[in-house]
Amino acid sequence: MLSLLERWVNKIAIVTGASSGIGAAIAQKLVQGGLIVVGIARHVEVIQTISEKLKNAKGKLHPFKADVTKENDILALFEFVKTKLGPVHVLVNNAGIARSTNLSNGDTSKWKEILDTNVLGPCIATREAIRVMKKHSIQGQIIHISSILGHYVGVNIPFLNMYPASKFAIRALTETLRQEFVAEKVPIRTISPGFTDTEIIKPLSQYKGNASFAKAFEETPKLKSEDIADAVVYILSTPHHVQIQDIMIRPLGERF
Repeated sequence: MLSLLERWVNKIAIVTGASSGIGAAIAQKLVQGGLIVVGIARHVEVIQTISEKLKNAKGKLHPFKADVTKENDILALFEFVKTKLGPVHVLVNNAGIARSTNLSNGDTSKWKEILDTNVLGPCIATREAIRVMKKHSIQGQIIHISSILGHYVGVNIPFLNMYPASKFAIRALTETLRQEFVAEKVPIRTISPGFTDTEIIKPLSQYKGNASFAKAFEETPKLKSEDIADAVVYILSTPHHVQIQDIMIRPLGERF
């Protein structure tokens, strides 16, 4: 499957939230396919460990410490890529969070953290990537990792609060960007995974407030991070003129 990435060998990719879960799997897959990947996270030492494991891979992983809720961190990231590596060809907006709160009696700071991470961070990174791609006439790719919960609000799932709203926003932003990009011909894609076995679902797996939900959630099938990374490889393998609006991926037998 990695042979599908041949036209991207030695090209620069940025992956946010690359220290664990889906982001780490995407970064590893792209490095193995020959891309020069800049992995972004607050806990950059984890990416450094992953980079060392990939030292004999076809590409290379560069760790970069950044918080996507801080615009200056994102701007510093793009400055680093420009001056040290070259123009970016691929941006994967993967960083995302959920928080244990609700809407009816919730914590405003947690709501804001979700929106800053899941919505504004990708917007800023996308803006900066587009500026680079236009300046260098690059036929690049921008991929948003969204969620199945950007298509519907799950029933009786605890701690949803601002999370589905942030993922619905990503779908709307993707379509708005698609319309803005008609003249530039830059593809903007979204992947909407179902429940995936990553850190972000831990609060749900540990939820004790509803015994029937806890049992159903434990038993429901879940995707692996590598499944989503494979979808990214597929998107990058398609011709530039193909617009993949959204790929919805669910584990067979998912109950929610």
